Amino acid sequence: MRFFSKIAVLFNACFLVAVVFWYIEKHKNNEGSATQILPLPWLEGTFVILGYTAIVVNVLFLLLTFIFYSFKSAIKIPRWIIIFNIIIFCCQVYFHFIHKD
Repeated sequence: MRFFSKIAVLFNACFLVAVVFWYIEKHKNNEGSATQILPLPWLEGTFVILGYTAIVVNVLFLLLTFIFYSFKSAIKIPRWIIIFNIIIFCCQVYFHFIHKD
């Protein structure tokens, strides 16, 4: 469970980077000659793919955490990771399902 929590935090960080990329792409001026934010499109694509699949990893992590807590199993995960994942999950639900733009 500790390894999976680190994977979930990594995916959630990629989600935050993907949202920043989305915001910059949405509000950039088309006056320049560059067509992308980063000159490395594979890096940007990796962040976007990991960021958009982060909601699936986050749901699995939160579901497993809830199951372990409901059966009173000992979880050796720092509390800040669980709180961070809950906050990011709320942001993911808003970004994917509520935010229409």
